[in-house]
Amino acid sequence: MKKLLRQTKVIATIGPATESEEMLEAIIKEGVDVCRINMAHADHNWVREISAKIRSVGKKLNREPAIMMDVKGPEIRTGYLQEEIQLKENDPLDIIFKAQPVPPISDGVWQIEVNYDKLASHLKQGDTILLDNGLIRLIVIESSPKKLRCNVSQDCTLKSRRHVNLPGIETDLPSLTEKDRRDSLVGIECSHDYFALSFTRDGDSIDLFRHFLRQNGSDAQIIAKLEDQQGVSNINEIISASDAIMIARGDLGIECAFEDLPVIQRKTVGACLANGKPVIVATHMLESMIESPVPTRAEISDVANAVFEGADCLMLSGETTTGKQPVECINLLNRVASRIESEITPGLSDELKLFRPKAKMLKSAAMLAMKMKNSAVLVFTRSGDLASKLGALRPNGAPLFAFTDVDGLHRRLRLIWGIEPFLMSFNDDPELTIKHAIEKLKGESWVKEGDQLVTVTNVFAGGKVVESIQLREVE
Repeated sequence: MKKLLRQTKVIATIGPATESEEMLEAIIKEGVDVCRINMAHADHNWVREISAKIRSVGKKLNREPAIMMDVKGPEIRTGYLQEEIQLKENDPLDIIFKAQPVPPISDGVWQIEVNYDKLASHLKQGDTILLDNGLIRLIVIESSPKKLRCNVSQDCTLKSRRHVNLPGIETDLPSLTEKDRRDSLVGIECSHDYFALSFTRDGDSIDLFRHFLRQNGSDAQIIAKLEDQQGVSNINEIISASDAIMIARGDLGIECAFEDLPVIQRKTVGACLANGKPVIVATHMLESMIESPVPTRAEISDVANAVFEGADCLMLSGETTTGKQPVECINLLNRVASRIESEITPGLSDELKLFRPKAKMLKSAAMLAMKMKNSAVLVFTRSGDLASKLGALRPNGAPLFAFTDVDGLHRRLRLIWGIEPFLMSFNDDPELTIKHAIEKLKGESWVKEGDQLVTVTNVFAGGKVVESIQLREVE
């Protein structure tokens, strides 16, 4: 039986370093499961072109990755600056809500515009504002409807249109902006499989986005991005409402205390496992390899820790968009994930809550497959639920083959830990469906004669459909 490359999945963000057909072919051959398109840096024509390329290359290689559109979400940014500003420790600085003067200074005080005119209503004296991904810290001295007078905490350089973070502060920014809607319509046009919702704050924001997608004819699934303290506080309802969770450690590490970040990651992975929802660990996995040919030892430990914790996916961002060695980054994730998985004692997760009888049968099937040599689980699904539950059980070392006759679902299943998905027409006779699936596995060299397949399927008995677990030997 062919061994899976790894059971933990890999998401690669597509950008200038990976947008050519040759590079797409290289990274898909290397095992990329999901291609991410980041709408913070993409225009609509490029989205259409790259989506078509990904689909074409995937079909050519007989390994179609899913496509995820990461919508930008609500964000606060500073205004455009003609030149960088050099700030000194203890400099006064005003946050204003109209166009900044040129030069951006008035009566000796820097005047910096932000694009959220309700900001002052959320902040009081002593609160912290972080600019440029946390590199610049401002302390609020005075708050009024027209401006926020702040104090600069250290010498720094402020560049144009920098991101603004408000640690611990709740805002009433819309969960889905007009830009998000326009971008999503292009993703729907291109039949994207997943949409990642940035700065997900509660279950209602996911419900709103899902209604928008369904209203516009998309059955894509929603990945909720955990990026601020409000999302962390509402994690249970977010997990319940979404189809998957992304622990987006970039903004999360700015919004939350550094020492809390590993705890949030561990607890979120555990909560997702308990609810059978895929979970992605993202940002700074191999950040140094954007420039360096080798990673830091700390990055290797970070990747290994995410695999040990049981994450479904590891995600690369700058490493595969502008990095100098995107293929090498993916290869490194393959090596580390495979090595760590080999060290995990085979066993099933006790965290997953199983209620339906057929779902409980999966646990028995997975256990049987793990106890036998040259064995895998074979499951058939139209909703993806059984495959998702099977992956959430984490049967380490046992390949999980999931067959579906729903076009698109076979791509979405690539997000789930351990699942190798296949698209195939189902027959009215379950026996013929199983036979055809085994023939397909054999024809693509996944299994060979003598291998064992633990099959979860329907059988006809006494005129009724009965759920069953069968042990099939490949002939």
